[in-house]
Amino acid sequence: MKSMLPIVMVAALLSACQREEAPAAADAEPLSTAASTPVAETPAPVPAVDDTAAPAGPVSQASFLGYGDMKLGSTVEEARAAWGGELNGAPMEGTSCHYLWPKWISRPADFAFMMEEGKFVRYDVGIDKETAPGGGKVGMSVDELQKLYGGALKATPHKYVQGGQYLSIEAGDVAPTKLIFEADAAGKVTSWRVGLAPQVEYVEGCS
Repeated sequence: MKSMLPIVMVAALLSACQREEAPAAADAEPLSTAASTPVAETPAPVPAVDDTAAPAGPVSQASFLGYGDMKLGSTVEEARAAWGGELNGAPMEGTSCHYLWPKWISRPADFAFMMEEGKFVRYDVGIDKETAPGGGKVGMSVDELQKLYGGALKATPHKYVQGGQYLSIEAGDVAPTKLIFEADAAGKVTSWRVGLAPQVEYVEGCS
């Protein structure tokens, strides 16, 4: 009888080769590119800016030098350019003093810029969204103002409101300007203004 050893050895070698080649075939499969391909994100839309709307929340651009980029003592043209938006108001014939105010203001008494002899000389505030230099605001009490400004405030009787008063403070070395608060008989601030002399002292504004 012939020996079966050579046949058994050949079969074993073939089986081993097949086991070694199986992983290679698996490795040859292409990898999926779905997970590795970055997905482009759609940018969020940028909201449009409405320059006719009133600013939301408290605003603090007021200073003894002016309002924002608008500097007291600058020309009307320079003040308009510094504001950067549309301003309502125009001088009446035969007058040298007039007010300009933003589009979102319904009445100049709330917030306006005084122009006289071609210069930006004062700004008036009658709303609580604006903060005066030093922290004062419409609606505060006289006692609160005294705590903020201390003995620097000078009080004088109001010209038209019985029991009311004006409370003023000089800018000192900062600028040749003054801040004046108006308070009613109940001791509440109803308005304030910052400006150059003598315009800041005009009780009736441009009237």
